[in-house]
Amino acid sequence: MPHRPIAACVRRPTIALAALTALALCGCGGGEPTAPPVATPTLTLSHDRAPAGSPLELTYRFDIAEGAQFDQDYRVMLHVVDLDGERMWGDDHDPPVPTTSWQPGATMQYTRTIFVPIFPYVGEATLNVGLYSARDQTRLPLGGDHVGQLAYRVGRLQLLPQTDNLVTVFKDGWYPTEGAPDNVAVEWQWTRGEATLAFRNPKKDATLYLELDSPGGEYHGPQQVRVSAGRQVVDEFTLAPRDHQLRKVALPAAALGEVEMAELTIGVDKPFIPATIPEANNKDGRELGVRVFHAFVDAR
Repeated sequence: MPHRPIAACVRRPTIALAALTALALCGCGGGEPTAPPVATPTLTLSHDRAPAGSPLELTYRFDIAEGAQFDQDYRVMLHVVDLDGERMWGDDHDPPVPTTSWQPGATMQYTRTIFVPIFPYVGEATLNVGLYSARDQTRLPLGGDHVGQLAYRVGRLQLLPQTDNLVTVFKDGWYPTEGAPDNVAVEWQWTRGEATLAFRNPKKDATLYLELDSPGGEYHGPQQVRVSAGRQVVDEFTLAPRDHQLRKVALPAAALGEVEMAELTIGVDKPFIPATIPEANNKDGRELGVRVFHAFVDAR
């Protein structure tokens, strides 16, 4: 589930050139681009080594060509491919500023947080970027290392096994994992009114990545969520109905103490039982707090 991206558009002096057409080579073509590039992409990773399941922050940058024009709003394509060139997973998305608003000679930059999928591959992966039309999959020519079909190599990533992460246990107050019927990659666990996450203490400062929402919020209104390490509150926030949040919570080493297995408690002030709400028309008799997609302690 993607992090809410932030964007910056930095203008540079524009020199009038012949307009570039947005109708470049088709994404299924394999030759070199025949039209000038509309932009040059780069990608910066928060880590160049990432275990399966771990968070990864991606900073996308597009240096837009002088005279570039876009006839529609194109999507950004990121494909992660193995050593055989086979696509494993990706991060296709709409940029935070639509391409029809991109200015010639400007720089578009924004950051997204993703979680590396649990995928049966360990080793080096290549990251390829492109811009494509959601209408007909047509891709635009870009500047940089062209690898075919108007995709451009922007980096490499060493994928590590999931066991390289901190040992984490969803202890008390969690329900079994559920998944979206139309997307096997999306899973979550509901909490009760209070839930405990236990993990091997890294004995140094760490960060909790907590991605959550609370569907059905129209029946109970905004919820106050508190994350505590022992008696110390490390994060407290309001979760509004239909609000999807990714929290990045600092975990100071002092708050985690010297124990071998540290614990965090997620408390919700308004847990609810769907079966007791007539207008919900739901037979679920569980006490539900919040729906958690990712709870990951990162000490890298």
